[in-house]
Amino acid sequence: MELFYRKYGEAKPPLIVVHGLYGASDNWVTVAKSLSEHFEVYLLDQRNHGRSPHSDEHNYELMKDDLLEFMDKMQIEKAVLVGHSMGGKTAMFFARDYPERISSLIVVDIAPKSYNTPGEASLKTINHKQIITAMKQVDFSKITSREEVGEELAKSIPNERVRQFLMKNLHRNKDNSYNWSLNVDALDRNMPHILEGMCEKDFEKGNGIVGFPVLFIRGANSQYILDEDIDNIILTIFPFAEVVTVPKAGHWVHAEQPALLVKNLLYFVLE
Repeated sequence: MELFYRKYGEAKPPLIVVHGLYGASDNWVTVAKSLSEHFEVYLLDQRNHGRSPHSDEHNYELMKDDLLEFMDKMQIEKAVLVGHSMGGKTAMFFARDYPERISSLIVVDIAPKSYNTPGEASLKTINHKQIITAMKQVDFSKITSREEVGEELAKSIPNERVRQFLMKNLHRNKDNSYNWSLNVDALDRNMPHILEGMCEKDFEKGNGIVGFPVLFIRGANSQYILDEDIDNIILTIFPFAEVVTVPKAGHWVHAEQPALLVKNLLYFVLE
């Protein structure tokens, strides 16, 4: 699948950012501009998001191969790979199958584990079923403004930050009607695939992924990477990974603490 992308800077080496669920390349423009002095930065829209094509299928086997196709098309032999949330999972599956194409891996606020299992940790993370249901319930035949969409979402999503983030996916048509740029139906059907993780047992007994530096960046106010995840699964799959915690940030570290995210990334890759 040919993905839409944005490019910033001319400096080598190449750095590719893969956004998370409900995100898009334009969520990362501020970070990309800060990094463009040091890297040739590519921001991708993953399938069913942003301006990339829609598909009935949405899983990490396909998304990591979408990424490979992009790199081959752009003749990028190796890249610094940055992935947030769902994009972090895409990057980790890519690292499993194509480690020779990565110079450094930075995973933002997601662990390699499955988030499908109900429990205390998953209850503290984002309620994706609630979000998808709220988005599907917006009747665009009756919508005349962005404000009305916000009012509809507010009926079931009390967090204004989440609502504003979702509304970045509003697309205004030539006839002034609105719709979601996201393929909401496909994301709904494929949510179990999106929440799945890597199989930890495949990487035990010295079979972890090595050969390039790996950094996990988590938000201090987020529950996506718990302390026990570091020893239990992250260091099993990525034995030499480093983990840093960004203060005063939740799951969307790049939106809440962009300067600290950039500082940690530059220090890790360039120092």
